[in-house]
Amino acid sequence: MDKKKIAIFFPGIGYHCDKPLLYYARKLALEACFEDYRNVTYTCSVKKIRGDKDMMKKAFDELYGQTEEALKDIDWDEYDDILFVSKSIGTAIAIFYAKKHGIENVRHVLYTPLAETFEAAEGMDKIHAIAFIGTGDPWSDVLEVASSAEDYKVPITIYEGVNHSLEGDDTMANLELLSEVMEKTGKFMASRM
Repeated sequence: MDKKKIAIFFPGIGYHCDKPLLYYARKLALEACFEDYRNVTYTCSVKKIRGDKDMMKKAFDELYGQTEEALKDIDWDEYDDILFVSKSIGTAIAIFYAKKHGIENVRHVLYTPLAETFEAAEGMDKIHAIAFIGTGDPWSDVLEVASSAEDYKVPITIYEGVNHSLEGDDTMANLELLSEVMEKTGKFMASRM
């Protein structure tokens, strides 16, 4: 019997599931036989979040509640292969969700993780994941995120000069970078824990 696979996509606040990173990752997941997938959607009423820990916590709590509601009908025990693909604050939500629900066989693709991503993993020994971030990301202390990724044995690719969307000023260079990120994402999807 074939193994059942599911992929869940956790967007950022302003980066929904039809933006390039999550859109193409979803296409790759379908090609990798993740026949079940779900795009989490949420609405954030919290404003002026960047650089404010209290506002970030309020945003996290609001979005996490919406995530619980969106995924409440999934029986995780039905799946042999679970993939969480996330962006920005969605990376923290995905990690925390997996930890809270005791989902052991989950793998994570973390696009532009935040410091809060690894704070959400507190108490975990390891996260089965890969991560991508840019040095021009105003939402993250890239060195702190890279150090935390290393602590959890998460391979992280750091791109010079690109922002929180993993983009810079050169469109063709952005497309090349997107292609590289998707190639690494696809290989990770095809691998097993």
